[in-house]
Amino acid sequence: MATRETPPGECPQCWQHAHDRAIHRNLKPRGDCPQCVDHMINGCPNKVPKKSPWW
Repeated sequence: MATRETPPGECPQCWQHAHDRAIHRNLKPRGDCPQCVDHMINGCPNKVPKKSPWW
């Protein structure tokens, strides 16, 4: 699968892991990807939080 261009405002790692099945192909059934788990626990370091119009 060809690498897709990451849309503006999206994390490149999150985007690739969501759209490229080859990244997770070597995991065991029901296995967790360490990079995805790290993003779920610690948040995405590549994405700048949007400013809320309320604050």
